[in-house]
Amino acid sequence: MRKLSIIFLALIASLSCNRKTADTGQKIITASIAPYKYFINEIAGDDFKVNVMVPAGANPHIYEPYPGQINRLGRSVAYISNGYLGFEMTWLGRFYEINKTMKKLSVGEKIDPIESGHHHEGKQIEGVDPHFWVSPECALTIASSVRDLLNELNPSEKQKYESNYSRLILRIGEADEAARTLFSEFSGKAFMIYHPNLAYLARDYGLTEISVEFEGKEPPPSRLKELIDFARTENITTIFVQKEYDSKNANAIAHEVGAKVRVIDPLSENWYESTMDIIRALHKSFTENQK
Repeated sequence: MRKLSIIFLALIASLSCNRKTADTGQKIITASIAPYKYFINEIAGDDFKVNVMVPAGANPHIYEPYPGQINRLGRSVAYISNGYLGFEMTWLGRFYEINKTMKKLSVGEKIDPIESGHHHEGKQIEGVDPHFWVSPECALTIASSVRDLLNELNPSEKQKYESNYSRLILRIGEADEAARTLFSEFSGKAFMIYHPNLAYLARDYGLTEISVEFEGKEPPPSRLKELIDFARTENITTIFVQKEYDSKNANAIAHEVGAKVRVIDPLSENWYESTMDIIRALHKSFTENQK
């Protein structure tokens, strides 16, 4: 952890506690990751400026915020957190200290969680898989939570927000229906991905996720061999890799089994586009497995 970040946060905290936030027109909502910006904008339009804590291309498990983000956080009327991301475990309490008056929404609170575990200093640590936003079924819950927050923040625009929410629900429903239709004939089918980012999508639509990562780290040679053997047995034709991760090990497996590496972007600001891309890419990989 950067010492300068800690010093800077302490400085901002002391300043923000003694400062009245000026209303400069467009109010700010801070969101932990870019996909949540999609839900805010779809429902609220341009009523709020969205300050995203983890920018495109960054890893939300280890990210550390920068001064501009902290400054906007201090002027925000609300913070929308995931609830389970690694960087939030470290920073969320400090964020709330910096801005004690902003409203807080943890979208993970209403999601049926998937337990996950990793090892730290030789001990097994249990936690919750934070990647629920990728599943359209979970996205319906996120949308309703964001709508409720926006209605609370700006009740005079409730009618507009309800109308926009209804349109958003139809769009999320399109992704949900696409997943149910495209995966219906592949119940239990396994796919391989570097970082386990699609567990909720797999659970909600009857698929099986196989992670290349081993206990949150690069896999040891023994694990790589197991994955290569599994990929050959299951005729895996595609290894999925998130945009933010090194594809070295995925490429190694792909090379051994004659598969290709497919980059996906679940942290995209355009939730609908990225989720549909993932659904179609998974379906394509399953159909190729049958050849």
